[in-house]
Amino acid sequence: MKIISFGKIFFLHAKILRIMNVKVLSFFCFFIAITPYFLQAQESQIRLLNQSLELRVNERVQLEAEVLNAEGVLLADTVVFFSRARRSLVVSREGELLAIKPGVHIISAMTLGADRIRQDFEVKVLFPPITYVKWEQAEYTFYSGTSLDLMFEIRDSLDVVRSIDELFISSSDESIFSVNDFNQLSLNDVGSAKLIVVAGTEQFSWPVKVLENKATALTMKVTNPSSEPIKTGDVVHFSTHAEDRKRNTLANMPVQYSFVAYPNDQLGQGNSAQIAQDGRFVASHAGKYSIIASSGAIQTTLNITVQPRNIRRSLEVVGKGIVPDVKTSDLWVWEGIDGRDYAITGTWGARGEAFLWDVTDPSNIHTIDTVQVDARTVNDVKVSEDGTIAVITREGASNRKNGIIILDVTNPSETTILSEYTDGLTGGVHNTFIYENHVYAVNNGRKYDIINIEDPRNPYTVGVFELDTPGHSIHDVWIEDGIAYSSNWGDGVVAVDVGLNNSSDMTGAGGSPANPIPLGSYTYPSGWNHAAFPFKSESTGKFYVAAGDEAFPYGLDTQGPNRAAGWVHFIEFDGWDNPDEVARYQVPEAGSHNYWIENDVMYAAFYNGGLRVVDVSGDLMGDLYEQGREIALFLPSDPNAAIPNSTFTWGPQPYKGLIFLSDWNSGIWAVKLGEVQN
Repeated sequence: MKIISFGKIFFLHAKILRIMNVKVLSFFCFFIAITPYFLQAQESQIRLLNQSLELRVNERVQLEAEVLNAEGVLLADTVVFFSRARRSLVVSREGELLAIKPGVHIISAMTLGADRIRQDFEVKVLFPPITYVKWEQAEYTFYSGTSLDLMFEIRDSLDVVRSIDELFISSSDESIFSVNDFNQLSLNDVGSAKLIVVAGTEQFSWPVKVLENKATALTMKVTNPSSEPIKTGDVVHFSTHAEDRKRNTLANMPVQYSFVAYPNDQLGQGNSAQIAQDGRFVASHAGKYSIIASSGAIQTTLNITVQPRNIRRSLEVVGKGIVPDVKTSDLWVWEGIDGRDYAITGTWGARGEAFLWDVTDPSNIHTIDTVQVDARTVNDVKVSEDGTIAVITREGASNRKNGIIILDVTNPSETTILSEYTDGLTGGVHNTFIYENHVYAVNNGRKYDIINIEDPRNPYTVGVFELDTPGHSIHDVWIEDGIAYSSNWGDGVVAVDVGLNNSSDMTGAGGSPANPIPLGSYTYPSGWNHAAFPFKSESTGKFYVAAGDEAFPYGLDTQGPNRAAGWVHFIEFDGWDNPDEVARYQVPEAGSHNYWIENDVMYAAFYNGGLRVVDVSGDLMGDLYEQGREIALFLPSDPNAAIPNSTFTWGPQPYKGLIFLSDWNSGIWAVKLGEVQN
């Protein structure tokens, strides 16, 4: 009966569409496509037999399910399970479920019969109890009439850091001090009381003695003065101290910073500036600013003027090598042993090709050789420092062996294959790095294998690095001074000692290619960590890791234009145990991919946002895009490209005064920065 009624509906719609002069065939195809799913949803369902899907962390449960038709009759069908939340839940095909991360997560169940159906189910993983709370300001001196933001170190029974919002904080005597909903401590009067913290069934308390506030004045100054004018993006450091009538400095007097902005333009202030409560200030817009420091009833103001950064430069196209029929992946540019300049590019989802280019005359970029291997994608290409060996990766090999191919590029016009290495690499190699006669191969999205290529005809594996976190995965690895920085999606950036270079000023742990030793890591909530680039600021000496995202929340169309998401996170490492994300570079309506940092300039591929050249000199804080730190941008597109007139930039490399870049849709480009635009 349902099929007949659906047929009537179809022919009624078809008649209407014919009257409207609309082709019926496309509607019929759409109708046929969606009808089975509609009927399935109406006629059958998957029912879980488990009484509860509320679990504790590390708890396991065996899922059981049955399939019922619309009348409630049990169907003989097999149900399999899966979950995309791999870092939160692990579920086997047969339904063995392991809870990893607290929160509400989704698992999916699907039948294997002819009429497949799929249903999603919620799994609630309970938070473990908080067992440790340390008040970081317990030893402070407290003064009446002031307030401060409370800071705690909070950990649960699994030693996971928890949030202050999970605590119930109160005072034993609110006439002495009180705590508001923003976790701010207001010191109301001289006297003593207890700060009480309740976390679940646990209670913690600290004595607080409030002294008379004898402060009469605040003094504020700039602690990093410069003879140069302050520009947008410059981080200015303020410090403030309180004094009594005798000009004695009062210790631990809490100070709150704020500002009033008077921007030069009349376009609406937007995010004019940012100030941190440790006294760091950065302006996004030029203009005048009043920096205000207050403590209790007293305050002081310091006025500054911020100039425009004015670093915009033009970008000139010097040359291009258009790839008209396949998509281009990564590139590497190098000087050959003959003194000429060459580039190698990979291909994506195609015929397993890598193209060799002569770029000596960048206005006449042209192919000189093609290497074709058994693969669908040659995602990554790298060349050794001496310019003699290249490594290309394989994914989608017909025999499923994948692995890497080692090439002799001493004469790039006649590139030869030295060896094919697949031992333990059959799952597919996505990215690689060559460092001191070793190849670091990202293997099967789970780990990186370390392969000795001192004899490139006879490579062999000497070490492996893999995380032990549940559901872990990896995308990329980059080595600098004997430290490997891997990008591990939800596990973030992980620094590993693989043979620390003695010339480095970083601290190692005695690692080697055969014995990689973790040093430190940093994760961020999105879990999109796709690439990492370590660099030491030439202007400040600070050490950063730029951690880039990759995400396609709008989907990925292999035949048409696309839009990505995500940005570059700037993480300052002051020792391996103290990473701090201090800044970001985020392009509205575009997403990051690969990038390169050299001489305090970042060259970043932002997919549909093209190439971005960014000033990363000086202290970094806040949104670098809003601060006018973008030097230039370029949107490569060509009517003869694989996807015509559509930008989707993959990766850049600065080289001999030019910027070379690969574009997924069009091929390889060479551009040059022009003069500063006034």
